[in-house]
Amino acid sequence: MNALYGGEGRRESGLAEVAHQELTAALAGRPLVGVERFSTALRTGYTGPAPVEALRPALSIGCYAAWDPALPGMVVAAEDRTRTRSVAERTTWVPRVRHEAARHLLKLDRPPVVFTWYDNARLRELAGPGATIAAVDAGVRAAIESKHLLDDLLRAAGVPAVARIPCVHVERLPGLAELRRAVGSARVVVQAGRTADRRGTVVVSGEDGMARAARLLGPYRVAAYVPGWPCTIAVLSVPDRDGGVQVYADRPAHASAGVAELGAGPLRSAGGDWSRPWPTPAAALLIECAERIAIWAWRRYGAAGLFNVKALLTPGERVYLSAIKWRHQQGTEVSAVNQQAVGLPPFVLAHLSVMLGGQVTWLGDAQEFNQLTLLRAARPGGPFHVRVRLARDTPVRVAAAHGPGVYRLDGSGRLRWVRRGAHPSDARAARGEFLLADLPEPDVVCHPGADLATIEGVAEGAAHPFDGPDAASPAVRRIVAAVEDLFDEVKEP
Repeated sequence: MNALYGGEGRRESGLAEVAHQELTAALAGRPLVGVERFSTALRTGYTGPAPVEALRPALSIGCYAAWDPALPGMVVAAEDRTRTRSVAERTTWVPRVRHEAARHLLKLDRPPVVFTWYDNARLRELAGPGATIAAVDAGVRAAIESKHLLDDLLRAAGVPAVARIPCVHVERLPGLAELRRAVGSARVVVQAGRTADRRGTVVVSGEDGMARAARLLGPYRVAAYVPGWPCTIAVLSVPDRDGGVQVYADRPAHASAGVAELGAGPLRSAGGDWSRPWPTPAAALLIECAERIAIWAWRRYGAAGLFNVKALLTPGERVYLSAIKWRHQQGTEVSAVNQQAVGLPPFVLAHLSVMLGGQVTWLGDAQEFNQLTLLRAARPGGPFHVRVRLARDTPVRVAAAHGPGVYRLDGSGRLRWVRRGAHPSDARAARGEFLLADLPEPDVVCHPGADLATIEGVAEGAAHPFDGPDAASPAVRRIVAAVEDLFDEVKEP
């Protein structure tokens, strides 16, 4: 049985060494620099099973501080300067580190390769002249991710009609009754092509919802509301020697956008769960749709690498696609455990090589890989992460903790430090252990809405972190309550 979770035995084929060599060749002596909110991004690749040291950034620029053993070579983190966490900090941290980051970038002996979620002008300014941005082109990403063009894209890619949600496209929003008739649903989902609202999506049940939707900037996609569990699947497309792409699909995850039953307390959580079994027909359709989208994106834009397909899994076990995110995302950090569980390096390593025009020879046949994914998706067991944010209206700070690492709950429900760690599999699930990532230091003040920590681990058997899309499991509720106990309210001066 696999050491990570009851899966296939790990391959002893030296694939990590091959992947390391190919990424090193693609970097061509240029230092790797990470620019992401979490300054320990890529840590599941350079820690844990068969670590690939080439993935450890020479310099990491982010919002939150790093911790040992996930430390990059150097770190520039906004909270090391501000000693605060807040909603504003996590969305506007780049300007706060710009000058210090520039000094460290100048110390590098060569222009760097910059790893990030996606390319933009602000990032290029930060990276400086000569830097290589290892991310998809900003214009291509915007076109593929455009909400109001989703259905045109799905049809162009040949996604089956059974996986598409009934919808209409309008330049201006008509009345609610007309929209209901058009999509055949009492509740409708309004999404904007341009948006003043950061989320750009409003679920409309009545006239109050229409008023909120009207504040979005059109054009609009208006779709039928489909009840179901939000899901996501990470997909990797790699150019082959025949002018096409090989498409590799990760095990799909059930997602939780917000755990409502924790909202009344001081904490709120959300996350992803790769441990819950999937109905095989639904997983097979989702993988097929992902393959079609990847092939279309390659033919239309020459786009390859990592991306995510968002979907809904209904109580009747049907799958409907809801969005495409053409980029590496935070959840990919934990989903890398799925690749490591079958003896492969993380997808993100191949993604970097693809972005740099390098070789990727260690993945094997894509169809065989996806068949294995389909088999594993039907079985229980896999990684998960639960993000914990402050929901109370007063600031807090850590009162007592060892910082990020492996913890467990004692008999009284309190957190107990076990050991250092930075990888979800560092925690032994059979012993009730879990990883607490990204805990702040004791003098960092966390304001309402701030990220407090991420609970990570590998669930086994029938244990899952969520009982539903808006319901944490009893085990997660106990851990979240214990995380709360680490923090004390900060008294106003």
